[in-house]
Amino acid sequence: MADMTSSAGPSPSPAATRSSSASSSAAPASTGRASTTARPRKAATTSRSTSPRTTTPRGAAPRKRVPGNQNAAVAPAAGPDSATAGEAPAKKVAAAKSDKRVEVVAPAESGKAAAKKTAKQAAPRKAATKRPPAKKTVARTIARKTAPKSGADAVDSGTAQRSSGSDPAVSIEATLREPVTDAPTAKSPVRKAPAKKATPVKAPAKKAVPAKKSAPVRKTAAKRLPAKKAAEVTGPVARPRSSGSDLPDALVTPDEPVTPVEVVASKDDVTPPDLTATAEQNRHASANALVAAAQDTQDRLTSLIRESDQPQVRRFLDRELSWLAFNERVLELARDPDLPLLERARFLAIFASNLDEFFMVRVAGLKRRIATGLAVRAASGLEPRDLLGRIRARAHELQAMHAKVFAGEIAPALADANITIVRWDQLAEDEQARLHTFFREQVFPVLTPLAVDPAHPFPYISGLSLNLAVVLRNPVTEKEMFARVKVPQLLPRLVNVDADEEPDGQEFPRARFVPLEDIIASHLDQLFPGMEVLEHHTFRVTRQEDLEVEEDDVENLLKALEKELLRRKFGPPVRLEVAEDIGPHMRDLLVREMGVSESEVFPLPEPLDLRALNLVADLDRPELRYPKYVAVTPRALSEVESSKPTNIFDAIKRRDVLLHHPYDSFSTTVQAFLEQAADDPQVLAIKQTLYRTSGDSPIVDALIDAAQAGKQVLAVVEIKARFDEEANISWARKLERAGVHVVYGIVGLKTHAKLSLVVRQESDGLHRYCHVGTGNYNPKTARLYEDLGMLTCDPQVGEDLSRLFNQLSGYAPKTAYRRLLVAPRSLRTGLVDRIEREIANHDAGRPAGVKVKVNSIVDEVVIDALYRASQAGVPVDVVVRGICAIRPGVPGLSENIRVRSILGRFLEHSRVFWFAGGGEPVVYIGSADMMHRNLDRRVEAMLRLRDPRDIAELDELLTLSMDPGTASWHLDAEGVWTRHHHDAEGKPLRDLQSYIIASRPPKRSGRRR
Repeated sequence: MADMTSSAGPSPSPAATRSSSASSSAAPASTGRASTTARPRKAATTSRSTSPRTTTPRGAAPRKRVPGNQNAAVAPAAGPDSATAGEAPAKKVAAAKSDKRVEVVAPAESGKAAAKKTAKQAAPRKAATKRPPAKKTVARTIARKTAPKSGADAVDSGTAQRSSGSDPAVSIEATLREPVTDAPTAKSPVRKAPAKKATPVKAPAKKAVPAKKSAPVRKTAAKRLPAKKAAEVTGPVARPRSSGSDLPDALVTPDEPVTPVEVVASKDDVTPPDLTATAEQNRHASANALVAAAQDTQDRLTSLIRESDQPQVRRFLDRELSWLAFNERVLELARDPDLPLLERARFLAIFASNLDEFFMVRVAGLKRRIATGLAVRAASGLEPRDLLGRIRARAHELQAMHAKVFAGEIAPALADANITIVRWDQLAEDEQARLHTFFREQVFPVLTPLAVDPAHPFPYISGLSLNLAVVLRNPVTEKEMFARVKVPQLLPRLVNVDADEEPDGQEFPRARFVPLEDIIASHLDQLFPGMEVLEHHTFRVTRQEDLEVEEDDVENLLKALEKELLRRKFGPPVRLEVAEDIGPHMRDLLVREMGVSESEVFPLPEPLDLRALNLVADLDRPELRYPKYVAVTPRALSEVESSKPTNIFDAIKRRDVLLHHPYDSFSTTVQAFLEQAADDPQVLAIKQTLYRTSGDSPIVDALIDAAQAGKQVLAVVEIKARFDEEANISWARKLERAGVHVVYGIVGLKTHAKLSLVVRQESDGLHRYCHVGTGNYNPKTARLYEDLGMLTCDPQVGEDLSRLFNQLSGYAPKTAYRRLLVAPRSLRTGLVDRIEREIANHDAGRPAGVKVKVNSIVDEVVIDALYRASQAGVPVDVVVRGICAIRPGVPGLSENIRVRSILGRFLEHSRVFWFAGGGEPVVYIGSADMMHRNLDRRVEAMLRLRDPRDIAELDELLTLSMDPGTASWHLDAEGVWTRHHHDAEGKPLRDLQSYIIASRPPKRSGRRR
């Protein structure tokens, strides 16, 4: 939301503009020779001046000036020579000459800056008599404070006001607050009425005699002015600095009509008699009442401004804090006693690994932007430094909770299952003896102790490495010294003490682990012989490890990335984890040498780095893990029982095959599809995108086999896939050596789409077989990630994929697609258009609805489209695993939006977009999450499904995900996630993943439609 900014200042009123033009046209033209040589008169060019200035040529007859201030207030006539012609109707002049009471209205908002006339233009040319001094009234106070000054003073006043940027209304308000004095005032300017032509009226030269007193006549416009105009007329209150256009729609309050402040001048202002005490009190009471009224108006306006300054309800939750909330949900799974114990330990390891990556990328990036001055306010409204502080505070709370869950819940439960993580002093002597041998043979040779002294500078501490900080003392010199010992990352972090023991016949075999750092710490005397070890503590540093490669400036992206990978190890630190019992001197030394702030120090109980719990979770204890599940082959690909593998191309030709991993086997579907394409002599070409895959992937081997067989093979490799860069570079070079055409996509864009295209020569011509998926071509993660995929030979899809691969390998910026939505060009706009169609369907009384399943949803454009759908009455259901910036259930904004999150055995990774379509549902699947990077800086692809059976299957999946009987987390408008996994009677709700394993209906077979 844009900041509210101050307005530049008041603009001239329409009355002032009319006054300027009328006065200019009413001035008499000069005659004779002077008229041919006279300089052109200057038009009124400034918005703060309403009186045109004219020049008289040398030698020409002086021109009579006519007052033209239409913003002036009406005041009593001052003498017989008063120049009132053309400035007011005749009846007002007569009323002024007679001793009637005439209303005086405060000048317009433009104030002193709106008029540059001199006092002589508003006063009579020749005064017959001196005006007797009069007692000052409130009306004259306003007139004196707002009337134009004379000569250069008027010009200087306007210039000073313009330079200071002050508001005339504020000056008037200050005038109203001044105490009433008896000082004489300047003659008030006469209020003008619009006239077609100003004609001078001669007045008698004799002294003006007051007319007979009569009842006061109240002359005021009965018309009620709008608030803005009323402020211009009355001017006693200050206007807000921000215009309505600067405020958000939710904060803009319609202007309320305000009655103009009316000030009545009596005949005493014309010929003041002696004032009695009662009249003096009445005068002061009137002035005080006027000041009170102005103060009340000012207070109401100030209250409105303060309400405008209050932050409106933010439309978006913060993405970084939402990610931390996602990791908190992972931690909740570790605390769930209904889950298998070793799976709970694995969730603790996943939490630690997730948080490491979060600091290396998200926190490091935010810190870098703040340091370079590029950080801007987040869409949630949080300032960068405020957000960074909140992240650190919340992350520290979660890490402390994480350590507490391990020490108080998981470790005791593991001990009950005969699995323990012990410290060195808890080992028996025979166990310590075995570990002495282990240290001497396998650990000591790879250790490198580093001392710190004038000859040994403080060593570089690599990111995520576990280290021992050691304080030593020389027994001869009594001098204390510091040293660092790195725990080798290539050795197992947890050493199994009982690994070499024979089974003792127990029902549950014993497994005892000791941390490697404990073994090293117990042998420090062998690393520093002759020195006294005073204390030692573990610490760990997290560094920035996100890569920055300017692709436009490098000739070879692969070489540039390899150099950047070397620099990654030397990124600046963003977090320092230390043992909570570390001494203050050692802590200060680490903080100083690491260059971190105190807010970046995380004291935690040992052991640090609980990613090591993966070793415990891998133990062969089936009773403590999820039940084993074997993925199946879809019926469409295994209709005929035979010892030979199914001909996948014939199966795909019969009908589209919707795949749902890991419930459907990856190896017998996608992997088999590519392996058959590599071996089939009828296949002419294979084109493949690769984002993340394993080094020993059968997919890579299949592409190499196809290239060696003489087929045309194209691999679009994304070597910038975060934390997989080194592996991707390795097998990219392997592919190149085998003759595969390896490209790295489009400059400036990551290729994240999951696409495979096989061109096959058949008897009736060329056919294109395609796979479009939501997950990576990685056989290992395919067993853990929930993903969708489509195998099809639809000609439109084949044409679309051919065009997209040509764009990735060549130059085709104006490529159009029929069944694909492709980022960054058409994906966002295509989805928003679909949402708008649902709004139109709802307005027309047709079936309408939106269902979304993604990993993350942050993009403001898409979220605002969902908000509009909700406001129109369209039901919107969102299933999101990780980050979510939507605020559901906000009245008037998102009361028709529900958000759920499902976490469990498999990582929910698929992306689905379902639209009711007025009774004919439209469904897309693909690789894109609703994030800026996916929609703007990546090549993503979403495929529209056509088979009604596939559409119905995904509709059922989304419906089950949102069902109240399914265990999930519910998001509220404040960004708080609440877990719902038991019913009112305390019974567990349906686990979606277990339900799909047990009762997912088999896929139907048949011909493709």
